[in-house]
Amino acid sequence: MLNRVTLIGWLGNDPEIRFGASGSPFMKLRISTKEFYTDREGKPAERTSWHNVVVFQQLAENCKNYLAKGSLVYVEGSLQTRKWQDQQGQDRYITEVKANTVKFLDRKGSGHGAPGGGEPDSGSEDGYGSPMRRQSGKPLPGGDEDMGSPFPSGASGSFPGSSSGMDDVPF
Repeated sequence: MLNRVTLIGWLGNDPEIRFGASGSPFMKLRISTKEFYTDREGKPAERTSWHNVVVFQQLAENCKNYLAKGSLVYVEGSLQTRKWQDQQGQDRYITEVKANTVKFLDRKGSGHGAPGGGEPDSGSEDGYGSPMRRQSGKPLPGGDEDMGSPFPSGASGSFPGSSSGMDDVPF
């Protein structure tokens, strides 16, 4: 079984850290993603989706320190659905992404590409600055490192091909 979600999107609000009953930190983030498609009339269109993301422990504290509304983030985690009862006794459900990885793809408060976001850093070679670096030049947590192999540990580092004899895989 696999329960894995990967998102790249913009933060819809400033991160606000909270503490659970045991005193452990957590935060809820709202992340927007856009899907571009062609509508029935053949015109380009876009659809914005909002995702609820929950972040725990040290990762929540890092998000508080390095993210702001409009920040571009990479989130990886799993879907979880919670149930609770509202004040009228009705069962309510919410499906959230329980984050195990959050990578900060721009500087705090820069909001590149987000509505009302900041301007690109014109002093950089590509116009957007070196991602995930403080003004001191030190990388931020989760910034410049390799995103890692897409294969589970112990799996082959390449896609099956004719040399592997797996060219008839049914997917």
